[in-house]
Amino acid sequence: MALPIREGLAEQDAARARALFFQSLASYNRQKILGLLIERACSVKEIQHLLGLDQSTVSHNLKCLAFCGLVNAVRRGKNKVYAVEKDYVRTLIEIADKHISLYATNLFKCDVLER
Repeated sequence: MALPIREGLAEQDAARARALFFQSLASYNRQKILGLLIERACSVKEIQHLLGLDQSTVSHNLKCLAFCGLVNAVRRGKNKVYAVEKDYVRTLIEIADKHISLYATNLFKCDVLER
């Protein structure tokens, strides 16, 4: 049985919350942004420049990542600087990368996953 997410949360709600959590990670652009922010803190303009994404795409995805607790924003002058400050988010990505190193071929070939 899975660990309780929050005392009093029904198992079906916990399963839905886990699905939504993984959905927050299930975007190519959010993964690119998250990967960058694991390495270093950046403003929206820096993310745009480094990843070649437009401002609206970066802002839209940062809003999701921040709201879901995966990145934090700190105001520096006129800009917000975003970073991954929780060690468990870094650990989660490291675990995912380890799994991917073993199963990347299967992930690319799975008939059920959207591409």
